[in-house]
Amino acid sequence: MKYQINKSSRTANCTLPIAFCLLLIASCLFLSSCGSKNNTTAHEGEEHHDEHEHNLTTTLTAEQMKSIGIALGTLEKKQLTASLKANGILKVPNQNRANATASLGGTVKNILVQTGASVIKGQTIATIINNSFITLQEDYLSTAAKAELAKAEYDRQKILKEGNAASQKTFQQAEAELKSLQAKQSSLQKQLELIGISTQALTADNIQSTVSITSPINGSVSNVMVNIGTYVEANNPIAEIVDNSQLHLDLYVYEKDLSKLKEGQIIHFTLTNNPGKEYDAKIYAISNTFEENTKAVAIHAKVEGNKQGLIDGMSITAIVSLENAMLDAVPTDAIVSSQNQDYIIIVQNQESKPNTSGETTFEKIPVKKGTTDVGYSEITLLKDIPANSKVVVNGAFFILAKMTNTGEHEH
Repeated sequence: MKYQINKSSRTANCTLPIAFCLLLIASCLFLSSCGSKNNTTAHEGEEHHDEHEHNLTTTLTAEQMKSIGIALGTLEKKQLTASLKANGILKVPNQNRANATASLGGTVKNILVQTGASVIKGQTIATIINNSFITLQEDYLSTAAKAELAKAEYDRQKILKEGNAASQKTFQQAEAELKSLQAKQSSLQKQLELIGISTQALTADNIQSTVSITSPINGSVSNVMVNIGTYVEANNPIAEIVDNSQLHLDLYVYEKDLSKLKEGQIIHFTLTNNPGKEYDAKIYAISNTFEENTKAVAIHAKVEGNKQGLIDGMSITAIVSLENAMLDAVPTDAIVSSQNQDYIIIVQNQESKPNTSGETTFEKIPVKKGTTDVGYSEITLLKDIPANSKVVVNGAFFILAKMTNTGEHEH
């Protein structure tokens, strides 16, 4: 019995250190596991951070930029506040539009211009034929010959009268015949000149059946009203010519805003159906009557600078600047959004690390978007960018998509 008690005591004394050791080993393994998990999480966070930073930029080759249609601009100063917005229409004054017509009717033989072609005053735009042209020239030559004979007879009768060898009546008849033929010759000459036939070198050998229809002003052909083979009556239009050099816009402003406008103010406007390009005009007159059936007054402004792409009758949207506050702005299409944040895309400044591969690196810059007018939007930069940075004004969406797709692929 004593032996058994002693054995149990020894067993208990031996078991206690073993349990303690096992508990210590389990604790170490648990701590090691936690440390490993924390390290893994930290490492994943590091990778995610690096990946996020990487998605702020992307590179494109010159060929990719050309295929996408990348266009670059700069951060601009625009008057987007304290301004008046109005709609209007482009017009060409009546003295700067004309119709090319035929003074005598005829059949169209050739058309030498197309709609949109530029022409100068006196340029042939079409030819017409008519047998009456031949008859008119024939009458002129015949009358001119008769007038020449009548002049000789008149001179002879005058000499005879002065020598009392001819009666007064015979002399007067010769004089009347000469004047009648001279009047007819002059009339035929004017008619021929109206249809473009010169009588200076006209002979029986060079009578022509075709006459040219010429442009009465410099400008562009806005419409051709005939086809080859069409018969046109006298004075009917063959083509319309418009001179856009004096293009102006009529802006329609309501009575309450009239006091804000004055002659000399600058108007910035864009085409309603193509707001990407901005034009300028200067107010030169303000109407003193209301437009028919409206409470709007017409403001007349002359378009200044480049008028390429502007056509009589186009609708426009305009901003009249009312103060000189200037704001940082970019074309609205230059602003792109991702995860509820607006960005602009710039060419990354690589002066410290020149890119020798022929690629261009682009970086997205977070911005806060403000007032939007006439195709431009105010922005506040949320990150500093180098002075004179190049901003992507066309194709920014595709660059952002490339950044996003690259990030997803890497993830």
